Amino acid sequence: MGRSPKASKVLIPVTAVVLAAHAIVLLGVPALEQPPQPAAVVMDTRLVELPAPPPPPAPAAPKPAPAPPPPKARPAPKPPAPAAAPEPAPAAPEPEPNPVQAVDTPAPPAPESTAPAEPPAPAPEPPEANEADTARPIQVTPAGAAPLPPGTVLPVTLPNSATLEFDASGQVKGFHYSAGARLQWQHDGQYYSARQSVSMFLLGERAQTSEGLITPHGLQPLNFSDQGRKTQSANFDVAGGKASYSSGTAEAAISDGVQDRLSVFLQLSALIAAAPDKYPPGTLIDLTTSSARAATRWQFRVGAAEALSLPFGSVMALRLDKLPGKSSGDQRGSVWLAPAMQYLPVRIKLTQGQDDFVDLQLKKYAPAPQ
Repeated sequence: MGRSPKASKVLIPVTAVVLAAHAIVLLGVPALEQPPQPAAVVMDTRLVELPAPPPPPAPAAPKPAPAPPPPKARPAPKPPAPAAAPEPAPAAPEPEPNPVQAVDTPAPPAPESTAPAEPPAPAPEPPEANEADTARPIQVTPAGAAPLPPGTVLPVTLPNSATLEFDASGQVKGFHYSAGARLQWQHDGQYYSARQSVSMFLLGERAQTSEGLITPHGLQPLNFSDQGRKTQSANFDVAGGKASYSSGTAEAAISDGVQDRLSVFLQLSALIAAAPDKYPPGTLIDLTTSSARAATRWQFRVGAAEALSLPFGSVMALRLDKLPGKSSGDQRGSVWLAPAMQYLPVRIKLTQGQDDFVDLQLKKYAPAPQ
């Protein structure tokens, strides 16, 4: 069927438009401008660069982790408070105590200390004070006779230098002990030195030392020391007539013949060795004797010779008893002097109070080489 010229005219433009649209698709010709889209469409993702944010600061070097604080000592847990006991019902009145049962029960004794005790002194000593008559010289009263006149020359013969070892035993305040003791005696005719020590295992040493001059009257001490837990000393100024003490005790008046607690036994040896027949049993020897704290008068009474059985062996010795002084707590005791050993002491026993004592018995005698 034939088309009208009018219809052909209409189809030509339409055909052209269709062909053009296909050409655009096939040849990449830009498409016709589209109508604007709403603002919230994807067009906001177009490449519009915003200013870059400033770079973050460089991270600081990591600080070392602080040491954890030491754990705090946790306080000991307190014992829980006792639960409140229910209030007791009123009790019946308590009966009066029986007088026999009302006596207090003694408390149990405190446990003994395990700390080592101080070595016992060679002779226990109470607090001391100077006596009023310590300036008197030595006085000898023969048995059954009047005292020798003042100024009487008493000859002396000093024993040779020697070392004596003793077995020591005793008691101090209820403490019984056994120990070793040594007496070192030496002189050169002008000066002398004597040292007596008592040594106990684990408890240490207690020592007394006397040093001084040799005079025509025997020993003249210059200083005396007593060393235990602490050291105390006495100094003797015979020319000045006084003895002074490190303990702070008042000075004591002294004169020729004064002795200390160690030299006194050696002075007795020298006196009797020089003239044994002048000291028969019953003779009294009275002289000033000083410790490291004070001076007092000691009196000895000569006794008879005795046979002693000592660790050293059997020994004959002359006994001298130290008589108690004016003070009720003064020392008592005895010393035995052996003629075979130049009247050196071979046994010394001193007693303090009712029970405390020290007893030294000769174990070894070693005279110094001549």
